Amino acid sequence: MGKTIAPKGSKKLLNAWAFYDWANSVYNLVVSSAIFPIFYGALTLVKDENDNVISDQVSFLGIEFNNDTLISYVTAAAFLAVSFLSPLLSGIADYVGNKKIFMKFFCYLGSLSCIGLFWFNMDFLWFGLLCYFLALIGFWGSIVFYNSYLPDIAFNDQQDAVSAKGYALGYIGSVILLIICLMMILKYEAFGFQDEGLPTRLSFVLTGIWWIGFSQYTYFHLPKGNKKESFTKDLLFNGFKELKSIWKKIKINVPLKRYLGAFFVYSMAVQTIMLVATYFGIEELDWGKTDSTTGLIVSILLIQIVAIFGAYLTSKSSERFGNISVLMVLNLIWIIICVFAYFITTPNEFYITAAFVGLVMGGIQALSRSTYSKLLPDDAVDTTSYFSFYDVSEKIGIVLGMVCYGYVAQVTGSVRGSIIFFGIFFLVGLLLLTRVKNRPVNS
Repeated sequence: MGKTIAPKGSKKLLNAWAFYDWANSVYNLVVSSAIFPIFYGALTLVKDENDNVISDQVSFLGIEFNNDTLISYVTAAAFLAVSFLSPLLSGIADYVGNKKIFMKFFCYLGSLSCIGLFWFNMDFLWFGLLCYFLALIGFWGSIVFYNSYLPDIAFNDQQDAVSAKGYALGYIGSVILLIICLMMILKYEAFGFQDEGLPTRLSFVLTGIWWIGFSQYTYFHLPKGNKKESFTKDLLFNGFKELKSIWKKIKINVPLKRYLGAFFVYSMAVQTIMLVATYFGIEELDWGKTDSTTGLIVSILLIQIVAIFGAYLTSKSSERFGNISVLMVLNLIWIIICVFAYFITTPNEFYITAAFVGLVMGGIQALSRSTYSKLLPDDAVDTTSYFSFYDVSEKIGIVLGMVCYGYVAQVTGSVRGSIIFFGIFFLVGLLLLTRVKNRPVNS
């Protein structure tokens, strides 16, 4: 007898879907935000006996790069690839019956690439950067198909709850693995290691195993997907056609167009800061006797925890003052953070900055998405396409933000100057938000 798939809306199926967040979110926190930036900094920076940076130059493909510039360009290239792949994959997800195969492919690509980071060293720099590049694509590629399953496995009145459950599971799982990795790195002697090097590399292996291992529960219960029609060349590019169609609709919806312009500008800064905060902490702070690895990971955990409170506070504030007004205040706070961050030099100042970043990071992300949703036309039936446009806009913003960050680092020799650019992005975003009515107007 063949395996029986649980019916749509069943608790077992909903839990299996949400559990994928538990599996894959470890990449976003452990690799993308925490361990890898610290590892990359330690690998590419040359320091003297007093821990002062002598050189931050890296030779790649015969070209000398600032180490931050190199990783930011690779990140930008990966997100550019994702920006192209997302609508392509969306079209496939909509029309191919067995989309679980595609989800598995990107999941395995990402997790195996994480494991591949174990062999990242300066002698095989190209291999390490390739693994980092493919891991990012694997993560975001699998998310496309994962998200497309939501209407297939949950009824409309269940989707908000199960989506929130997935987010919660992802947060809990990633924090657990990060703490395990942190203990292994900081208490390396207790685990029988000679130094921090091997446990740091093993963190990448654990992330890959965690991701690929726990995802099996999801794959066991998820259906193959509903085949809508035969696959053709036209369907392959259906996602791009939908984006073009949505852009035509957005152009005649003045409130939505104005808001999306503001979102694109300030989101460029928000998403880039999330990706580069750790690199800034590595290179620009005087840690003194404080262990920089411990300090940076504590900062990341602080941001994650405070972000949840920030999202809740922002939600309550928007109910009283309106979405646009709150978004304007959040952008103003971001500007103040950027000004303050430009002058910070000590760990305590970094912790304070991290706490405020967490406070507004969770809030601005959650509120931006819900504001976009409220500004959609009342008669919009293609909401998936609207949000596909939103996601692609966000990723292109990340590309531009990372390129700006890398260019400033390359020209000035320091990442500190890029903070001024981010502050300007928030200022422009604030000014653009003043053109959006606080109460949404539907077309």
